[in-house]
Amino acid sequence: MTKQTRLLYLLHSGNLYGTERMALVTLDGLRDGLVPLLLAPPGPVHAEAAAMGIESHVFYGAKDLFLQLPGLLKNMDKVAVCATGVSHSLFFIALNLWFRLNNVHLHLVHGGTDEYLSYGRKKRLNFLPITLVAVSGYVRERLLAHGVRDAQIKVLENFLPDQQITQAPKREPFSQPGIRKVLVVSRLDPIKRIDVLLDALDLAPELNALDIRILGTGWEQEQLTARARQNNPHVNFVGFTDKVADELAHTDLLLHLCPTEPFGLAILEAMAAKVPVLLPNAGGAAGLIEDKVSGVHFQANDAADLVQQLKRLQTASADTLNQLAEQGWQRLWQRYSSQARLNDYRVLFEKVIS
Repeated sequence: MTKQTRLLYLLHSGNLYGTERMALVTLDGLRDGLVPLLLAPPGPVHAEAAAMGIESHVFYGAKDLFLQLPGLLKNMDKVAVCATGVSHSLFFIALNLWFRLNNVHLHLVHGGTDEYLSYGRKKRLNFLPITLVAVSGYVRERLLAHGVRDAQIKVLENFLPDQQITQAPKREPFSQPGIRKVLVVSRLDPIKRIDVLLDALDLAPELNALDIRILGTGWEQEQLTARARQNNPHVNFVGFTDKVADELAHTDLLLHLCPTEPFGLAILEAMAAKVPVLLPNAGGAAGLIEDKVSGVHFQANDAADLVQQLKRLQTASADTLNQLAEQGWQRLWQRYSSQARLNDYRVLFEKVIS
């Protein structure tokens, strides 16, 4: 009897941030041809996997993973592999010298704040039978800058499940001109550049009419909250919340500030909520929209230009804002939905899909 092909997804983290969420979405979306199997360190990703009916195993460090893998691989004759850690890919390559499984091996590169850990270490995978999947053109550029072979890189952008897009709470269409409520969804770390927003507010007192809510926690939370309390009391640092979808449905604009973001799932979630987005013109986030069509760009790291874009949006007509929201929604379906992106993975895994 022919064994079904497993999709073995190896995560370096057990959290539920963008990388882990994309792993679950991919495992779930490909289960029509591949049997999902997740391996990750302890964390909430396992409870989420269980809720989705996805088998998962916990590993405690690199040695434990290396010891667990043979017991899983021995029951397979072919396998699709997605890995996020360099050591995970090297472990599979080494073990498969013994098992000799027919396989397709993808190494997912989601990027991050540390250039060497996120991109530089990937050079160790050069000339191995691995395809490095970059989640954006920006991530591909960073890999190339760190010496990864161009021939091994393929860009497959992140996406939202079709069901999530359809079921996401939607903002009511604009009936009056101008934005009044602004939402930021971000870690509060220096690289995320929340300070650029506070600089912009200091430059333009007329922006004090905006109700600004910032969702997230991080290293700079105390410092940024104290600064806003003193100069910008209309800025509310909410902290962590699991109600992001509801927050989006009740705002007028999602503002993203990080100029080195590898991708930006929160931006897609705003599009799903039919909320206009304002993004820097740099990093992976920049390519998610067409400027002034499906969203708006501001000059990255430039508080003065951010002021100008926010002021324009404060006076934009309801029709203009509704067009931005609708075009963002259309772009989401056409480019960042599971129906648009999952087939890319099926094509790569074609030789091992049951």
